[in-house]
Amino acid sequence: MTEDRPASGVSRRHMLKTAAVAGVGGLAGAAAVNALAPAVLPEDMVFEPNRGHWAKALPPANPALETDLDADVAVIGGGFTGLSCAYYLRKTLPGKRVVLLEAQACGAGASGRNGAMVLTMTEDRYMRSSDDPSVDRRLYDLTVENIGALRDLSLAVGIDCELEQNGALQVLNSARSVDEREAYIQRARNEGFPFEFWSQERTAAAIGARVYQGALFDPNSGQVHPGKLVGVWKAAATAAGAEIYDGTPVVHVEEGPAHTLTTANGHAVRAPILVLAANAYTSKLGYLGRAVAPVFDYVGVTPVLAEAQLEAAGWKVRIPFNDSRTEVYYAGLTRDRRIHIGGGPVDYSFNNGLRDPSNAPRRYESLHREFARLFPTLASVPFETTWNGSVDMSLDGAPAVGQMGRRRNIFYGIGFSGHGVNLTSVFGRVIADLAAGRREQWAWLPFLDRLPPYIPNEPFRWLGVQAALGYYGMTDR
Repeated sequence: MTEDRPASGVSRRHMLKTAAVAGVGGLAGAAAVNALAPAVLPEDMVFEPNRGHWAKALPPANPALETDLDADVAVIGGGFTGLSCAYYLRKTLPGKRVVLLEAQACGAGASGRNGAMVLTMTEDRYMRSSDDPSVDRRLYDLTVENIGALRDLSLAVGIDCELEQNGALQVLNSARSVDEREAYIQRARNEGFPFEFWSQERTAAAIGARVYQGALFDPNSGQVHPGKLVGVWKAAATAAGAEIYDGTPVVHVEEGPAHTLTTANGHAVRAPILVLAANAYTSKLGYLGRAVAPVFDYVGVTPVLAEAQLEAAGWKVRIPFNDSRTEVYYAGLTRDRRIHIGGGPVDYSFNNGLRDPSNAPRRYESLHREFARLFPTLASVPFETTWNGSVDMSLDGAPAVGQMGRRRNIFYGIGFSGHGVNLTSVFGRVIADLAAGRREQWAWLPFLDRLPPYIPNEPFRWLGVQAALGYYGMTDR
């Protein structure tokens, strides 16, 4: 299998990460090792169960595939990308048979393990300017519109996914950044964005945490219950006519005019159109392994807090927030008065490993220390549940969507880099339009038919990622 050539150009913010990963491979001067690594070091087909808080609300699993079948479109992956794509495909191509294959149960991956923030834009452009403000504004409007579409779909299928659009904050850790970020907000407002700069006092009055120097506020972002949002998409895709098979890992893809997908139990699905919607798991099938690196993120959630505890903590408005560090921390407050916090130092396992990291307990301890720093009155409250999951990080923080393969009949969306709760279903819609031949309406999209900057194979990948993470760990202190 061959991959499309990645696009050139790296944002300044991610320049070091690119240099750390690609540079180590270059210094080693071992192109042959890099080329042979995938054959010498095949990746494990690992699917760790989702033990997170959101998983308690995931929809029941469908039966596994028990026969061979022919379809018009085969979708691999039952998260937000795959489910939304299956839904939009059936809406766009109502006469076509759309089959979705999920290795575990829908929502078992990042869609059911994330930090619940529903953010506008993409990670590389969120609360910062690119070199094309008109495209930035178009992306902003598109992602705001998609949040409205999520709300409409939730109402249509009768599943309350606890979507709230009270806005979101990017809080500032350092006083040094205040002037620069205030100036950015002024520029953004001049360009038509509704962002606001909040003072230290206003930030603390809203979320309680008094350690931040101020914040940037986006009134159109929000939060959701990820497990229930998976239920919304699964119900919508099913009602639209998509066939969903849980517990059906795909272990091999034979490309052709009609692809043949072999499942773990030996059955086959044949389809002329293939959609890769497995995100951090995609490399297990031999695709897009050099486009993203799966990094482990960690999350913890408290028990239900008493109203008096929440009042003492000072969190008065259900506005989620993330901080301004590279290894970002983020937090949210649920409807039933739980605080969840995630992020901080991440981990990468050799050869795109996806088994639960051995140092997870240490990461959860670190996460709780940050929780106690933000909310000292809750320092004695333990996490009720902790979990981890893999994020498909691209080197430049930008996502990618499009089609590839010798026959251009393989479609993909990848590289969401922590902005996937909203953006995945935008890309599900894009993929459906591409498959239907409606490419022209997405020609403006800067992520169309690109691949993120090249990531070398092992062992250079592991060395480079460790170097970059080490650097960020030092500079974020």
